[in-house]
Amino acid sequence: MSNLDRTPVATRCGGGHGPGPVRDLLPGKAVPLGESTVVRRLLPTMGRRMVGAWCFVDQYGPDDIAGEPGMQVPPHPHMGLQTVSWLHAGEVLHRDSLGSLCTVRPRELGLMTSGRAIAHSEESPRTHTPVLHGSQLWIALPDGHRHREPAFEHHTALPEIAGGGGLRATVVLGTLAGATSPGTVHSPLAGADITVAAGTDVRLPVEEEFEYAALAMAGGCEVDGVPLGPGALLYLGTGRRELHVRSDTDASFMLLGGTPFEEQLVMWWNFIGRSSEEIAQAREDWMTTTRFGEVHGYAGPRLDAPPLPPTPLRPRGRAR
Repeated sequence: MSNLDRTPVATRCGGGHGPGPVRDLLPGKAVPLGESTVVRRLLPTMGRRMVGAWCFVDQYGPDDIAGEPGMQVPPHPHMGLQTVSWLHAGEVLHRDSLGSLCTVRPRELGLMTSGRAIAHSEESPRTHTPVLHGSQLWIALPDGHRHREPAFEHHTALPEIAGGGGLRATVVLGTLAGATSPGTVHSPLAGADITVAAGTDVRLPVEEEFEYAALAMAGGCEVDGVPLGPGALLYLGTGRRELHVRSDTDASFMLLGGTPFEEQLVMWWNFIGRSSEEIAQAREDWMTTTRFGEVHGYAGPRLDAPPLPPTPLRPRGRAR
């Protein structure tokens, strides 16, 4: 996935401790992604840059793409992060500079670790189902892992939790309620897709030292007493041992969490680094060298990097 903003701001993330339990409903904004997809960008946003190591959250759909090209994101670079593709409906064809070619389908994990450098593209296959609905997320790699070799994982079987009372959870990444995803992580994380049936009223065990956020995907439910509608992100902070979930209708949301990210970092365009110089070098390398490799098979040109801002990028903490 890519940040296609042609004038991206420098996002300074990392550092600081969890605030304890809070209930902050964070606003999103509509952002075009590729040729025909519009996403709701929930993170980073005013007031919040990260939730654990989760540092970028887009949610899209459900979109009617019958007779349309659907998602079309040309080859672009990444460094210093992991990308997560998660679908409720539709398909995304992933290609990368490692030679990976993979179609990710609903409730399957597409996990790309950029490490020091990788490039990829994402598109709806030429023959695709009529609805596209999902989320795309980034995870910041800690300093000890951000220069590692790039990798791509595709997991079709993920652990599930039956929470009782109408709640079911698929553990996408990390660990929740004793169940652990096979996806590779490099910091303490939780990422789960949670569905609730009408009449659900349960308490889900969570880690007290983790900060959490809930991303509404479909329907309407209450998380920790806050009504949550599709496309909203509720930041919950730290300090809970359980999370109260109730709903009068069928609904679904993603629960994202992790230990507060202590490192300071800079996120600009599709790069995560620790200094302005590192980001500038990555941009130069994408435009003039083969550092990020080549994506084969995408029918179109790759993305050029936007110009850097006129002032140096400065690393800063995880909350605005």
